[in-house]
Amino acid sequence: MKLQLVLNKGTEKYIFRYERGSEDKLLDALIAQAKDKNTDFDWFDAAVLSFKLTRSLIGQADELLIRNKTTSFA
Repeated sequence: MKLQLVLNKGTEKYIFRYERGSEDKLLDALIAQAKDKNTDFDWFDAAVLSFKLTRSLIGQADELLIRNKTTSFA
């Protein structure tokens, strides 16, 4: 399943697409983009997107826990 994180920054739009389970590669891409002096993407932008990623992962974990609880009581 393809997922994506999007950051709108001024007139620029950064879209990072990734597969579930490859979040580590996404974080590597955010770091590489922040280090790239040829873009306006900076460390704050990387932090914002990594925070969004963390919230998404917590949401997925919560869904799994709820699903497991409802199936175990069925």
